[in-house]
Amino acid sequence: MRYQPHTQVEIDEMLADIGATSVDDLYSSVPNHLLLKRYIEGLPKGQPEMAVERDMQLWAQTNHSTSDGPFFLGAGYYKHHIPATVDYIIQRGEFLTSYTPYQPEVAQGTLMAIFEFQSYIARLTGQQVANASMYDGATSLAEAVLMANRLHKNSRTGVCIAETLHPHYKETLETYITHTSLKLDAHVSQNTACVVVPYPTFYGEVPNLDKYRKICDETGAKLIICVTEIVALGLLQPPQQADIVVGEAQSIGIPLSYGGPALGFFACKQDYLRQLPGRIVGETTDVDGRRSFVLTLNTREQHIRRDKATSNICTNEGLCALAFTVHASLLGEQGFKKLALLNHGKAQQLAKVYEQADGFKVLNKTYFNEFVVQPPQKADKITTHLHKSGIIAGYPISDHKLLVCATETNTDHDFEQLAQALKSLPQL
Repeated sequence: MRYQPHTQVEIDEMLADIGATSVDDLYSSVPNHLLLKRYIEGLPKGQPEMAVERDMQLWAQTNHSTSDGPFFLGAGYYKHHIPATVDYIIQRGEFLTSYTPYQPEVAQGTLMAIFEFQSYIARLTGQQVANASMYDGATSLAEAVLMANRLHKNSRTGVCIAETLHPHYKETLETYITHTSLKLDAHVSQNTACVVVPYPTFYGEVPNLDKYRKICDETGAKLIICVTEIVALGLLQPPQQADIVVGEAQSIGIPLSYGGPALGFFACKQDYLRQLPGRIVGETTDVDGRRSFVLTLNTREQHIRRDKATSNICTNEGLCALAFTVHASLLGEQGFKKLALLNHGKAQQLAKVYEQADGFKVLNKTYFNEFVVQPPQKADKITTHLHKSGIIAGYPISDHKLLVCATETNTDHDFEQLAQALKSLPQL
């Protein structure tokens, strides 16, 4: 969107209407020492549009794009191929201008797309109901914990999370519960509201969900399964053992985009429907007997529930949910499974590269498309060195642990480049 400044005549008219003598009057309540009275040192003054574009292009060229070379970084956000059809469909005026159905009676196309999104999520997670999406995986998890507390009528205060949970998800959860009675607890007890288990874990391992289901059954806690790589559900068993399944769906239809936007999902058992955050689109028939869609539940503060709302999530990621739905529709059930198998196969190729490299050791017993490697030297020094060769090697977890990932976008040439680079590693 281009910046269109007001003329002086327009500015004078607006000031006259509100009874101000100058623009400075609008900032009269701001303490004088906080007002900016001169140019910020080092910040250039205004330039012509062409000069600004040229400068921005020069800055952009300093970035290393995911397509500039071999890319093996995951850690909660994943590079996948997105068919051109997805972008074409979601930018059609029918969707782009009404991506959130505030007037559901005139947004049947959008409502239908969201209904399909819910159906896909319910099928993938093995749950009975799913909502119309959340902001991202981390906030979706936080909302799930608050929901688990409500299901216990706020009588339990313990939240037990696996040590293998994504650290950003843990930080977000801690922020959400700061001013509540909920506290993180290392042990499960009769006071535990919920147990949070990543699937797969942050380190790529595939946990035994039956073990956690048994623990929850013994204590009465709710089991929350958190998925950061939704493609994994095309190969792993749906987490039907869970009471609530949440996570990040960015992998399908949504590019990395420098870290956002994302697409959270939220699914659960039918019995918990009334405590579900966000909203749900339902299927019905109109007066003429035709299939149609409605906003069945609106448990949000901006709708009629107000103070009784289950969540302050005041919108859904409508356009992102649409992108997911279009991409998932193009794949179909068999295509989704093939994509998952292809990802796992690429990860096996990557593991073989590290197993054949001197001094490296793959630490995982199980994995989907991501796993931990123990390098012979400090992990951050290795990734820095490989970056100079144009390779984004992974995410250093500690001095001697490197989290690496492979997806269907990685080529045989990528693996060959990495193998050669590992052979020529100097003593760092």
